[in-house]
Amino acid sequence: MKFCLNTTIIKPENQNVIKNAIILLHGYGGDGKDISMLSLSWKRFLKNTIFLCPDAHEICKINPSGYQWFDLNTEDKEYILLESKKAEKKIKQFIEEIKLEYKLKNSQICISGFSQGCMMSINVGLTSDESFNCIVGFSGKIIDKNDLATRIKSKSNILMLHGELDPIVPPNSLLDAKDFLIRHKINIETLMIKNCDHHIPIEASSAALKFIKKNLII
Repeated sequence: MKFCLNTTIIKPENQNVIKNAIILLHGYGGDGKDISMLSLSWKRFLKNTIFLCPDAHEICKINPSGYQWFDLNTEDKEYILLESKKAEKKIKQFIEEIKLEYKLKNSQICISGFSQGCMMSINVGLTSDESFNCIVGFSGKIIDKNDLATRIKSKSNILMLHGELDPIVPPNSLLDAKDFLIRHKINIETLMIKNCDHHIPIEASSAALKFIKKNLII
């Protein structure tokens, strides 16, 4: 099956039966191959899991060799929200295709993302009709709390991780998201990583794997 988004796919080794899927959404200017590197340290612990790492639907305006889920060339919040909702619709279509292709349910799928991909993971995860197994977000935030508050339909378990020295997405974004999610009765765990800027260090990758293993049926 050809998916609606160009996708880097890492299948289980030794033709193991696919019981779960992890969808990895890259950051602004990145691509599926970039974020697929997470699977290298995770897949041996998740033997029945397929990793799907799509390229976003738009070429990045400031890095034509990469992609964007929504444009960040403007500070217009209404425009950003509108564009993020277009991306949300495309990702939901992609997920439905995955479910059909691999005969999976939302309860067998983890959505994860870095930076802009984290923002999309939260929006997609919480506005879908059914909860996903879990959501893992690195170095992200909630795009628009007022908008999301009116559209929450499901309450997947969430882990958010952030570097305390992040110059791109301020670290207080993690605390803001945690407060918002707690107020909406969503199970949220957080980890602020010392001496870390805007990237995914081993500590974050390991903590995320532990959280995923706790939630997925392996």
